[in-house]
Amino acid sequence: MNIISNASRQVILDTETTGMNQGSGAVYLGHRIIEIGCVEVINRRLTGRYYHQYINPGQAIDPEAIAVHGITDERVANEPRFHQIAQEFIDFISGAEIVAHNANFDVSFMDHEFSLLQPLGPKTRDICEILDSLDIAKFLHPGQKNNLDALCKRYGIDNSRRHYHGALLDAEILADVYLSMTGGQTKFNLSNEEVGQEGGGIQRFDPTSLNLKVICASADELVMHEKRLDLVAKSGKCLWRG
Repeated sequence: MNIISNASRQVILDTETTGMNQGSGAVYLGHRIIEIGCVEVINRRLTGRYYHQYINPGQAIDPEAIAVHGITDERVANEPRFHQIAQEFIDFISGAEIVAHNANFDVSFMDHEFSLLQPLGPKTRDICEILDSLDIAKFLHPGQKNNLDALCKRYGIDNSRRHYHGALLDAEILADVYLSMTGGQTKFNLSNEEVGQEGGGIQRFDPTSLNLKVICASADELVMHEKRLDLVAKSGKCLWRG
């Protein structure tokens, strides 16, 4: 299995729904999406762009689901319906590779919501590539627990804020997990957070506020450096010497 994606733009995605995760069949029991969370990764770097939306499903949320994600009927009562946010969501994910944990579940719900649009919306796979991070985890760690909490523990990723499942928080955590599983990540982000947006686990900083001290190498360190380059040069071309 090739775990390194060739996609330059990826959208790490998670959804929360009115019913418990019963596999893709849950959607056929009439459950709906109530929260979408996405974070953008370009060339394996978190860009700081994200999409987050609560949705009024127009029906009651199962108590078992509320116990998992903490989203109540009252919380989403004044949120827009899916058809009102559909185009904005489609615009965000179009052309990207979606990365989701147990992707069939999320994609089946998305396809169901798209099918209810007038005019008929797209199939997710018609506008996005799909990559299931659970498949990668099972390949790398066969026979082990591979849920998000277990992977956070395995890769040393902080999930202490995850008291409940939440689409945006879980997407942010999954971004760290996915990039760690597939060879590491670059987490520096120089873009400013938009006013009124919640950044969650993506850490942002203003580079103009930094006052970094420049420490130059000593004479002894420079001599040691040159000796190391001599060793490199013996095995072939030393790129650091041009």
